[in-house]
Amino acid sequence: MADSSFDIVSKIDRQEADNALNQARKEVEQRYDFKGTGASIEWSGEAILIKANSEDRANAVLDVFQSKLIKRGISLKSLESGEPQASGKEYRLTSTLKEGISQENAKKIGKIIRDEGPKGVKSQIQGEELRVSSKSRDDLQEVIRLLKAADLEVDLQFINFR
Repeated sequence: MADSSFDIVSKIDRQEADNALNQARKEVEQRYDFKGTGASIEWSGEAILIKANSEDRANAVLDVFQSKLIKRGISLKSLESGEPQASGKEYRLTSTLKEGISQENAKKIGKIIRDEGPKGVKSQIQGEELRVSSKSRDDLQEVIRLLKAADLEVDLQFINFR
């Protein structure tokens, strides 16, 4: 019998992220507490640029965007935000959406699988994803449960379960 396997990836649905950004932009334009503050949110290449006339307003716009991401099923672990920076009369906050598993995180995940996972489960790093294989499908489901319970700073999806 052949080995069963699955892949561990960290991906974002770009369309859902775009929808969340557009919803946040509409809400910021319509909300009374943002009127006349110059608050805005938009794509700036691959990054998300938030502008407002005060640091608190910029953080409030970020909060609106985060709530829209959650409603759209995108984990906040995928969002990397800096602190609002003063730029002339306005404050700018740049955020990025992280995709892929870094080598460092991939090694951490591999170590968790080796140390705490069932015996006979193998993991291989393949670029920005991991392939986990075993003879037993039950062992693979145990690994998925183990990784969901682990507190990692990266959002994981489990695909290609064969």
